[in-house]
Amino acid sequence: MTTFDHDTPGVEWRPDAPEATVPLRPARPRFDAYPDACAACGGELGIDGYCQRCGQKAKSLREHYEMAPARWVGGVCDIGVSHARNEDALACQANDRRAVMVVCDGVTTSDDSDLASMAAAHAACDLAWAQDPQGTGTPSSRAAALKALLTSAMTSANEAVVDCTDPESVNAAATTIAMAIVDDRWILAANLGDSRVYWFPDGADPWQVTRDHSLAQDGMDSGAERAEAESSALAHTITKWLGRDAIDLIPNMGVVEISRPGWVIVCSDGLWNYASEAVDLAAVVALCVAEDTTALELASRLVDWANAQGGHDNVTVACARVDPASAEC
Repeated sequence: MTTFDHDTPGVEWRPDAPEATVPLRPARPRFDAYPDACAACGGELGIDGYCQRCGQKAKSLREHYEMAPARWVGGVCDIGVSHARNEDALACQANDRRAVMVVCDGVTTSDDSDLASMAAAHAACDLAWAQDPQGTGTPSSRAAALKALLTSAMTSANEAVVDCTDPESVNAAATTIAMAIVDDRWILAANLGDSRVYWFPDGADPWQVTRDHSLAQDGMDSGAERAEAESSALAHTITKWLGRDAIDLIPNMGVVEISRPGWVIVCSDGLWNYASEAVDLAAVVALCVAEDTTALELASRLVDWANAQGGHDNVTVACARVDPASAEC
């Protein structure tokens, strides 16, 4: 069985070959620009990213970026503390009743893992957002239509990764993916790899909606305790992924019928590495939530918390606050 370990240092593509030998593929998205102001003091940044007031170096927009399409939906993608580049990616869209959130974690042992994750996240999110099944009759038929939409989004994401892969690459670009569609009273989730979707309902048991494709999960399925399986040297070796060399694109799917308010969390292992059990991560979420906390604020606090634990990996978190009793989530 072919596997990838996405915690091993990888190889970055460099377009320095003669023009005739450079494969034709989409241009690398430019995320090396800097924010409008210093995050520490609000001062003006120079072209080198250093604040002209306090002197602190800002992270580029590929190292750290945020999305908040609505107050109830938001996410943060961050390089973390230890890694040289950010191979995670985030995409999300929302209106007052529906949201799509996608998190991808590039497989570090593959070439162009940062490009693969970005291409997959945006392709999956764009397709799922553009197609909103209507007129499907019963709630169960609507859920079935949304499941089919998730499958199509995974296919679109894989095609995007393949399209940006160097045909001559020995270690073809690859990435994990986890995504959630929040729609009226439903949460539809799907994943390939070990990025996850969680549901944290107020006053009820938390739930990991997705199931990892990893050797750690295989160990737990064989009877190993979670702590033992996830501490193995091969724990983060994934058994499903997106990319040219993917052998199985059938995702795990989970469906939640929302009966009470709560938080939907989509994240890379840069977060859950420090609180893998749903109940443990729910406790961290509870510590980060105050009265009237927005989704973007929660995502930012969870990223800060992961970095405070060591930030050993890139960390990406997307959050949605849902309330079935409200006309607007």
